[in-house]
Amino acid sequence: MAGEGSSFVQPAIPRFDGHYDHWSMLMENFLRSKEYWGLVENGIKQYAKGAELTEAQLKALEDQKLKDLKTKNYLFQAIDRAILETILKKDTSKDIWDSMKKKYQGTAKVKPAQLQALRKEFEMLNMKVGKSIDENFGRTLTVANKRRINGETLEDVAIIEKILRSMTPKFDYVVCSIEESKDLDHLSIDELQSSLLVHEQRMNGHAMEEQALKVSQENYLIGS
Repeated sequence: MAGEGSSFVQPAIPRFDGHYDHWSMLMENFLRSKEYWGLVENGIKQYAKGAELTEAQLKALEDQKLKDLKTKNYLFQAIDRAILETILKKDTSKDIWDSMKKKYQGTAKVKPAQLQALRKEFEMLNMKVGKSIDENFGRTLTVANKRRINGETLEDVAIIEKILRSMTPKFDYVVCSIEESKDLDHLSIDELQSSLLVHEQRMNGHAMEEQALKVSQENYLIGS
């Protein structure tokens, strides 16, 4: 039992905002944290019509039905009324989930085209002059995650190699250093970002020092 002043906060139910892939990922994680995902994925256990169930089986079935009601309640809170009214079969949480998936995820024929477009976008990504390390990582990881959400296996090392290839020339020295000194297969994306951020901070510091020195020299010349 949580004591007074406990900092524990219940996670918010992810609201469907039209971006199905992102929402379904968040919602699946939310339901897994509640230990309800099995009902969404597999549905309530079905028995043959007329089968005589044991007391334990009846209890387990009632427990599943109660959990399914709770899961449906979460889905009802996550999905707007206008969308829920278009879902004709809402008997179970699996019915609702499957309907949302069919409506918003797209057909199997469309997915290969989506993946092809995402692969092309991924390969064309390059760090723009004036952009920060965080901005470059954000753009690259967004596209990489879209590829994964669409069912493609994309290893971290492929993302790391792409980021290193995409850096602007001023990072050539640190990129070469990382490639020579680290095993990219065992380097995490977070570790790479940390290394590049340190280098970026040093370069920004040097630039500020050079600017301050330039201003100081100009002021000296003016005062002479």
